[in-house]
Amino acid sequence: MNIFLTGGLGFVGSKLTSMLVSNGHSVTVVERNPAGKQAPFKGIRVITADASRPGPWQDAVAEQDAVINLAGVSIFTRWNRRTKEGIYNSRILITRNVVDALKKRKGKKVDLISASAVGFYGFHGDEFLTESGTPGHDFLARVCRDWEEEALKAEQHGARVVITRFGVILGRDGGALDILRKIFQFRLGNRLGSGGQWFSWIHEDDLVSIFRFILERKNVRGPVNCTAPHPATNRELTGALNRALGTFPLVPPAPGFMLKTILGEFGDFLLKGQRVIPRRLSEAGFNFEYPDIDKALSDLCSDSRPVRQVAKVL
Repeated sequence: MNIFLTGGLGFVGSKLTSMLVSNGHSVTVVERNPAGKQAPFKGIRVITADASRPGPWQDAVAEQDAVINLAGVSIFTRWNRRTKEGIYNSRILITRNVVDALKKRKGKKVDLISASAVGFYGFHGDEFLTESGTPGHDFLARVCRDWEEEALKAEQHGARVVITRFGVILGRDGGALDILRKIFQFRLGNRLGSGGQWFSWIHEDDLVSIFRFILERKNVRGPVNCTAPHPATNRELTGALNRALGTFPLVPPAPGFMLKTILGEFGDFLLKGQRVIPRRLSEAGFNFEYPDIDKALSDLCSDSRPVRQVAKVL
């Protein structure tokens, strides 16, 4: 297949691009600033362009059999008016331009796999959330709702649209785990607030496998929760990561009010979370290699040198 990616040299995109090329696909990537980002394999076509703006790069989209839309500004920062605008606009504008480019296919079959996030559901405490859930009312839920609506417009041009709602992606070379590992290795890793909030996550290898699964299963369409089948509480995540690293915390749990003071509205995201279940993947027959947090972190932290082994982790 000829496959086009936005964000194809980023944290997730680079791993996905590697898999696609190794499986014989022809890959074209658009990057605003590819300098310093090394393509994982030779032969990948890299287009330098700002995908949030219409331009000649859109002509390449019309040549593809599938389009994977991953681009968007990271949410892992203190939210203020300016950062929230960047988070929102980067997702909406890029997706809108991708969909506009698909008009040129004139009814030819094409797959659009567009990223979203479990933040779509808002906060529901201990409630299990599946793809049939309705959107929440907070900022991140609004971003995801509008992001998905832009992607679904591609159905008007004959595209099969799959919305991949990501949990927090745990990987070796970036993302949330890269930040957490540094904190925990300095023995500053303890639970946030009560520790009872749910953490819906996915191992990077399972996420890449999900994309391959979706490309092959043409009957899969609409929203798909890309999360491990066993979400963890923040307390469980903290314990599992300390066990995987052989560390223990020297600081008390971080009070909720402190997180809100430091991180603003983003603090709510860390203190509430979602308990998301990948029902559609399970029903379609997808098998997770890393279904639970201990197995995932043991694999991802296997190259880390233990700071100190302890019998009991708080």
